[in-house]
Amino acid sequence: MPSTSPHRPDHSFRKPRRHRDGQRGRGPRRGGFEADLTAGTDFTSSVLAEHTIAEAPTGPLPSFAELGLPEPLLDALTAAGIKEPFPIQAATLPDALAGRDVLGRGQTGSGKTLAFGLALLCRLVGERSRPLHPRGLVLVPTRELAMQVSDALTPFARALRLSCRTVVGGTSFPRQVDALRRGVDLLIATPGRLSDHVRQGTCVLSDVRFTALDEADQMADMGFMPQVRAIMDLTDPNGQRLLFSATLDRDVDALVRQYLTDPIVHSVAPPSASVTTMEHHLLLVSAEDKQAVVTEVAARDGRTIMFVRTKQHVDRLTKRLRSVGVRAGALHGGKAQSARTRVLGDFRSGVTPVLVATDVAARGIHVDDVSLVVHVDPPTDPKDYLHRAGRTARAGQSGTVVTLVTQDQRRAVRGLTARAGVRPESTRVSPGAEELVRITGARLPSGEPVVDPEPRPRTPRRGGAPRRGRTAGGRGEFRSEFRGRSERRESGGGRRESGRREFSAGRPSHTHTQQS
Repeated sequence: MPSTSPHRPDHSFRKPRRHRDGQRGRGPRRGGFEADLTAGTDFTSSVLAEHTIAEAPTGPLPSFAELGLPEPLLDALTAAGIKEPFPIQAATLPDALAGRDVLGRGQTGSGKTLAFGLALLCRLVGERSRPLHPRGLVLVPTRELAMQVSDALTPFARALRLSCRTVVGGTSFPRQVDALRRGVDLLIATPGRLSDHVRQGTCVLSDVRFTALDEADQMADMGFMPQVRAIMDLTDPNGQRLLFSATLDRDVDALVRQYLTDPIVHSVAPPSASVTTMEHHLLLVSAEDKQAVVTEVAARDGRTIMFVRTKQHVDRLTKRLRSVGVRAGALHGGKAQSARTRVLGDFRSGVTPVLVATDVAARGIHVDDVSLVVHVDPPTDPKDYLHRAGRTARAGQSGTVVTLVTQDQRRAVRGLTARAGVRPESTRVSPGAEELVRITGARLPSGEPVVDPEPRPRTPRRGGAPRRGRTAGGRGEFRSEFRGRSERRESGGGRRESGRREFSAGRPSHTHTQQS
């Protein structure tokens, strides 16, 4: 189907290939992020030299009132216990409120969500959205991040009497349609599910004048750039665009050149790990001792995230930890959205103090008071190290990052940390070692298996008839004619797609795909 877009002649969705943990994308490539770090180049000083680069804020930061936020927002911020802006917020809000396109870079946990979110909400005040026509859009790469952004912005949207809704895979498509029909001021979406709505004609993007792209580099890594460009092509070409990310590479630069007009660049942190609030350690272990060390570290007091490379390893390690008395939860792209939401909720509330996760979840875990991040399997890319490490030491708090390294991994891991801008302390440890306890707080687990509570029995419907869309046993999965074909893309797992998928402004496409 030919496109009317002035930017791109084709809105086709190509099927990106998979790499580790079922994620879709290119994976690391030569000449990309790793090469830039090795060469010592900096993103803002090289490929964005033609754009205005604002100086980092110095001295006392202005208050939210001095930044120009309206009174209802000031009251909502006070009620939420947010008294002073973070540097990224103080730097970007004046330009964003003035209507300029903004490119912001700050380390994860630096407050980027409120930096673009408060600006978008202020810009949306004064008008009402038409049914199926949102006026503001936030694009994020994963479901978890979408939920985090929604949780952060919804109270402030209510304070301004604006509606804020999410459109992500793994949740009810018809309910999302109902919300869109009632009118949505600010829509928070993942590219795959939003593309489904556009093709179905249940979301029209022509009224979107204010757009924020959060973690655009991860969307590029996961292979979402074709969808992102197609979505951007359908928004108001004269609208305001804000792009925020922890790291910025050349794929994001192409997006900036194509869709941002004379953006002002704010960078409040370099693309390397923080050395002021994080402690970085390499724990040198033998292959025979590694599992015992992992178990003792997991049994510590405090909130802990353990990263491994594959979904299967997540499940195995979680089961092993629970069998010896460690309350651990598993998070990866192969789990249903309801299970992922429940696991994150238990981790956030402290019911489950240990979370075992894959890289696909590294940017979707926004939980305060994570005091320890453990690389059980060392990452293979500097960006993965930074995003994993960014789960701790958030919002100015302190935290510890440890990487378990066996003999055959030492050279590769040391090179990796050097490219990530980290100088970790190396320590040889073994189960029960004093140094292991000092660095991580490790201790012996209780040995009593963690028993899951018995699920509540389902109450049969009157007459014994199964619910629509379920099997007669009541255990089938709800399915709808509206269920999106790529709702699992942003999870990093699920069904694969084949064929080409297209959509264009004004009408749904009739090009179909087939799932295996």
